[in-house]
Amino acid sequence: MAGKRIKKMSVSSSAKRNSTVLGRFGRVSRQKLTIMLIPHSEKRVFNFQISILALSFISILLISLVVTFVWLTADFSGTTDLLASRSRDLEHSEASLEVLRNEVNQLISSTETFQKSLSGTLESLGIESAGRDAASSRSGDLTSFFNVESSENGSLSETVEIQKLKTALDQSVASLDEIGQILNSQKSLLSDIPTMWPLKGVQGYVTAVFGPSIHPFSGQWYLHKGIDLAYGYGVPIISTANGKVLEVDSDEGYGNYVVIRHKYGFYTKYAHLQRVYVRPGQDLSQGDVLGTMGNTGLSTGPHLHYEVRIGSQVVDPVKYINMTDNHDIFNRVTRNLQKYK
Repeated sequence: MAGKRIKKMSVSSSAKRNSTVLGRFGRVSRQKLTIMLIPHSEKRVFNFQISILALSFISILLISLVVTFVWLTADFSGTTDLLASRSRDLEHSEASLEVLRNEVNQLISSTETFQKSLSGTLESLGIESAGRDAASSRSGDLTSFFNVESSENGSLSETVEIQKLKTALDQSVASLDEIGQILNSQKSLLSDIPTMWPLKGVQGYVTAVFGPSIHPFSGQWYLHKGIDLAYGYGVPIISTANGKVLEVDSDEGYGNYVVIRHKYGFYTKYAHLQRVYVRPGQDLSQGDVLGTMGNTGLSTGPHLHYEVRIGSQVVDPVKYINMTDNHDIFNRVTRNLQKYK
């Protein structure tokens, strides 16, 4: 019972304190202030009364408005700076896009030039141009869609050009593959006919050419059936084409010599050799060493006598050497040819 009485007394005392505080706040808030506005002229003085509560409310409202205005001003300033930054970025992007457009246009121009050159090469090789394939491929890809869209929105024009460029490059790859196949077949053909220079590692000196000449020993005119290449003892002599060794022998005129049979009716002969490394019936690949340069037989010094035959007919070896990319060697031969004319 005593505990309950103490609890009631504490509750009642707290209520009394709260009511006292609220009463004081109510009395203070109901107090009025008189505000007088006195003009400098002799007009009537304007005054009005306002309670402290209303004045407090108005003050809080004004402070809120000022704070809100300052915040909005700062936010607007930040937004303005952001827009200015975005505008500069946009200008930079437009400049970069213009550079990209120019590069794309130059690339397209170079591609057109390449395609014209490629078409000429294809025609010279007897390969049909990929023009019809290009038309069919363009009708089946997204280029037609982009063409429609680009008429409505010019910003897609670069996309159209890049798509065309991709199509052109795809076609060029197919054409280049065909050219590669032809070149590989020609390379195989050139390996089977005597197109390689017969001296390994050196060019040598042409001392006699194919055709009528004066024999160095008899002094009589005769048909020189090949070309003579001089350099020095021991220079490696190579097979100028794939083939099979037909004959290895020696006589008074040619000295030590080797005859090789090739495809398509070609034969090659290598004479005045110092050493011979091959035997009859042996298969040789283009570039294989068959012997070394010497001075055997009727010879005035170390050199190679090199002949090319088609069947039983002798032909000028230089014409077949010219079929490969031995331009420097062929120019040397040509200069010597001029000397002997």
